[in-house]
Amino acid sequence: MADRIKITQVKSTIGRPAKHGRIVRSLGLRKINHTVEHNADPVILGQVKKVCHLVKVEEV
Repeated sequence: MADRIKITQVKSTIGRPAKHGRIVRSLGLRKINHTVEHNADPVILGQVKKVCHLVKVEEV
């Protein structure tokens, strides 16, 4: 896997468990179609796995 990943929020957290909303916010995402880049470390990858239905992930 690449050293960096690009994460884009593609679905809303409304109607989802509060934990999912907190995870999305901790990734640095604010609203739909907002994109951030992170290092592909185990912590970030674990968070992405929990909310994979709300985000799109690309290798950079």
